[in-house]
Amino acid sequence: MTAVTQIVSVQMPDTWRRRFIRGLLYGGDVDRAAKARARVGLAILAFVAVYSVIAIRLVMFAMVSDGRTAHRVGSGDAVATARPDILDRNGEVLATDVRVPSLYAEPRRLIDVDEAVELLTADLPDLDATELRERLSSKRGFVWLKRDVTPEQRREIYRQGLPGIGFLRENKRDYPNGPEVSHLIGHVNIDNQGIAGMEKWLDGHGLAALHMAGLATDRLQNPVQLAVDLRVQHALRDELVAARAKFKALAAAGVVLDVRTGEVVAMVSEPDYDPNNPREALEPSRINRLTTGVYEMGSTFKAFTIAMALDSGRFTLKSSFDAHGPMHVGRFLIHDFEPENRMLTIPEIFTYSSNIGAARTALAMGVDAHKAFLKKMGQLDRLRTELPESAEPIVPKHWGDLNTITIAFGHGLSVAPLQALMGVAALMNGGLLIPPTFLRRTPEDARALGKRVIKPETSEMMRYLMRLNVEKGTARKADVPGYYIGGKTGTADKVINGHYSKSSVLTDFMAVIPADQPRYLLLIMLDDPKVLPETHGFKTSGWNAVPVGGAVVARIAPLLGIRPRLDLPDADHLILASLKESR
Repeated sequence: MTAVTQIVSVQMPDTWRRRFIRGLLYGGDVDRAAKARARVGLAILAFVAVYSVIAIRLVMFAMVSDGRTAHRVGSGDAVATARPDILDRNGEVLATDVRVPSLYAEPRRLIDVDEAVELLTADLPDLDATELRERLSSKRGFVWLKRDVTPEQRREIYRQGLPGIGFLRENKRDYPNGPEVSHLIGHVNIDNQGIAGMEKWLDGHGLAALHMAGLATDRLQNPVQLAVDLRVQHALRDELVAARAKFKALAAAGVVLDVRTGEVVAMVSEPDYDPNNPREALEPSRINRLTTGVYEMGSTFKAFTIAMALDSGRFTLKSSFDAHGPMHVGRFLIHDFEPENRMLTIPEIFTYSSNIGAARTALAMGVDAHKAFLKKMGQLDRLRTELPESAEPIVPKHWGDLNTITIAFGHGLSVAPLQALMGVAALMNGGLLIPPTFLRRTPEDARALGKRVIKPETSEMMRYLMRLNVEKGTARKADVPGYYIGGKTGTADKVINGHYSKSSVLTDFMAVIPADQPRYLLLIMLDDPKVLPETHGFKTSGWNAVPVGGAVVARIAPLLGIRPRLDLPDADHLILASLKESR
């Protein structure tokens, strides 16, 4: 066989095999040009997909600034992410984010730790050199060195040209009104996470989840609008700060509540703190006394006692009870602060704030009825609002006749002041118990949430008694002309070391504005006010909390859109007459 024949015989099987394999893979009648076009199209699609992913990532990096560094931050060194602005009901900013530079290090990239420590402590003398050296000597990829540095400090450190040292712009919470709304709005920690007040509520209602998903950017968050009115808040706080100083009280607190919606329009607990310096909040004297503290509210609780009797139908405004002398209950003696020593009608029990009359009224209703009524009014269970800080009421374990007697005039049961205000609001607004809220709420939503606890005619009788008390009773010093205020005073001996003090009291005053067409309910509370020459040696509510309440109403009523109405008839000829006509 020649050489040519051998070459042909070797190449023929190879050509046959290739044809056989191509036939199996592509078939016998494949169009090679179409196949080439398909391959080019597939390659184009692959490149489009890859570059689309790159484009999306670039957009994400543009939306989340400083994203190049964020992935290096461990769980112990979180970057402060964005939070939505918090506004008052009129759009005024209560809390907002500002962008600030923070100093970080990448220890693995450092060349000379000692040099870095020396230069950084020269520019930032408040840094601890030992702690700084430990951080820079670690093997971690990212460590914070100082959060929120000044522009001057940043410029000086940049000039040092230290490798592995950089700045990351992050969000810092700013409260432009300082302590004005501190107990209501709360504050955040160094990582911009809410740890108190409405800030903490925000994290518990979706914001923390957005942070974890990396979606909490400035562009994705709408402002949160609260029910508080910053103007009313300022006026209330201003008067309470002045009252605390005037009466040398340990503390002062106040709330303005919309009785139709349950919105908290203003809330002040003084001493307060600056949320821009949250360390102040750790001082025990700066707690929010309106939701975190529980107190015996004194004679303001007589409103519940009288409302219970009137709503039962067993008693009317003409019913009377014996108050000829002190009431003996076992080894205890119940007496009135200013005894009348005669039979008292229900309006007189209310206006003279008779402990004896209130005790006999509650006993006539019975222990079970009394307890059931207070539970219905929301006074025996913890009040839940958006604020995470709330306290459980202190309720007697074994509720007997003596408990009913003392609770009837405001001793022996401790509740949060906002809780008591909620109950009295139901007595004023026609009989609906509406849970308080710090968010905006419409009257329609409030009615849907409200629970009827007393009859509308009982509410009208209670409004009559509240106005009568300002005209003739213990709340006369709150009678601001034109605003037809109604109110109830309360003075409770403080419990110190398990015993009632003979020298320290808690005074409070609840005022409805106006009494014939209620819109708002005001609470003023003073902790241990002192006597002054002008109070003639008295420290009861009528001499301190009541005039403060009148001063507050005079300032906030115009802000709340309540127009003065002069020359209105007294309660007997306006509210009581209207009640008789409706019957």
